[in-house]
Amino acid sequence: MTDIDDNVPSTEPDEPDDQPVSDADRPPAEGSEEAAPPIEGDGEAAPAGDADADAIDAEELVAPTESPYDRPGRWYVVHTQSGYEKKVKQNLEARTSSMNMEGRIHEVVIPMEDVVEFKGGKKVVVQKKMFPGYLLVRCDLDDDSWYVIRNTPGVTGFVGHGTKPSPLPKRDVDTFLQVKPEGEEPLAKKGRPRLEYEQGETVRVKEGPFADFSGEVVEINEDQLKVKVLVNIFGRETPVELEFAQVAKL
Repeated sequence: MTDIDDNVPSTEPDEPDDQPVSDADRPPAEGSEEAAPPIEGDGEAAPAGDADADAIDAEELVAPTESPYDRPGRWYVVHTQSGYEKKVKQNLEARTSSMNMEGRIHEVVIPMEDVVEFKGGKKVVVQKKMFPGYLLVRCDLDDDSWYVIRNTPGVTGFVGHGTKPSPLPKRDVDTFLQVKPEGEEPLAKKGRPRLEYEQGETVRVKEGPFADFSGEVVEINEDQLKVKVLVNIFGRETPVELEFAQVAKL
């Protein structure tokens, strides 16, 4: 606590030296246990609990992560020729610009997800299309914007009930278009990436004594980089353990 400097000149008129001073008006003697009243804003100790309150206030000041659903327009699913999603996206963006439709067609996205693959005996995470053959388009849909999108080369139609395009609900938008929180590194979609192969999936054996055989994946050993596949040998399903590199998706 900072004491008031006794040498600061007073702006009040001087009182007679012989005026009596009561004990209550006397300043505490140096070293006395009696403390001078705290001066506001000058080293005053914060009341208990203020630190926690400040921490809560700081948390409240952090802006929540924006949901893509809250952006202008609605999100629609557009079907494209499989394998040409990137080209169709470029075509649609170019048409949007050349036809001055930026105010109604806002965003074109290829939904991606992180997938675990095994290359050279090592586990790597790569990005792959979540829905091959589909794009997500955020727009204000009317006759003009529908015409621009529907007649873009490579677009085969909208997804919806009957002939009417159906906008995606918020739940699906938030699932398909994950936004990383401010200040954090990009995350694998929803935490842990999915494996390249899944139980129940049919795969083809690429090499070894069962090359060119196909079978269903019944077990995945991620630690040993192996899968167990039911291969039909002479009319009998036989479980065969194979390395990830020995099988491929059909």
